[in-house]
Parts: sequence; C-alpha cells; structure tokens
Amino acid sequence: MPANILLLSIKPEYASKIFSGEKTVELRRVRTRLTQDDIVFVYVSSPTKALVGLFEVENIIQEKIGLQQDIKTYWNLVYQKAGISYQDFEKYYQGASFFVGIFLINPRKFDVSINLENLRKQIPEFTPPQSYRYLKQLEFEKFKCFM
Repeated sequence: MPANILLLSIKPEYASKIFSGEKTVELRRVRTRLTQDDIVFVYVSSPTKALVGLFEVENIIQEKIGLQQDIKTYWNLVYQKAGISYQDFEKYYQGASFFVGIFLINPRKFDVSINLENLRKQIPEFTPPQSYRYLKQLEFEKFKCFM
C-alpha cells in the first residue's frame, strides 16, 4: 500500500485534461504529505460530482513563495504540463504562501464514474473534500473496488 492515498477535488475542465494526457501536473496552494508512488483518487467537483479515476504521483515540488519572481520560476517548471494559462496561473497563486506541483503518471479513468449519490449509497459517510483529504485504510479498501 502506498504511504499516502489522497482524495482530491478537481474542477471538471482540469480533470478532463488529466485523463486526456494534456495535464501532467496538478497545482495546489496547500502543502501535502504526498511522495513518489502515492495514489490520488480524483473526485470531479460540481456540476459533475463524481469519482472518476486516479493517478500515481511521480514527483512533487512544494516550495514557499517569497517573491513575485518565484511565481515565474515555478511557471517555467510547469507551463507545458499544467493545462493552464500564465494569467490564470498567476491569479491562482496571488497571495499564496506555497507552490505545490504534483507531477502525475498513469492516470486511469474508471470505466464508469461513480456519482455522489451512488458513492453515498456504497459509503454512507462519504463527503467530498473541499480541496483534498487523506483516505484512511478502511476507506481505501472501499475505494479499491472502483479501481
């Protein structure tokens, strides 16, 4: 079992880019405990509201943002992989304390997405994360049936 298993909420536009292969780095403003080979389950936020797939973590960069120049440095690391314009990137990180880039490999879209209603039927206590949350061992066991 990987050290960390994360459930990540992603907007539909960006989830689509992940599973098409266009986006190979997920950007965040909050640090995680993710390391190489961890698993991230993808929950697509509204209006989709469904668990759609997963990916593995190839690498992660987590750096404190100090100066505006830092933003340009981080952009140079991800601009061909993030599926986002520089203007949106700069806006997203405006006022942020951290840059987090989750470099992903092996994105796997489930044959059938599991909508929120069905997730709650199978896992009554399921609550989609606002940004992300770690799955406990028991939750992971329940999620494995979707893999």
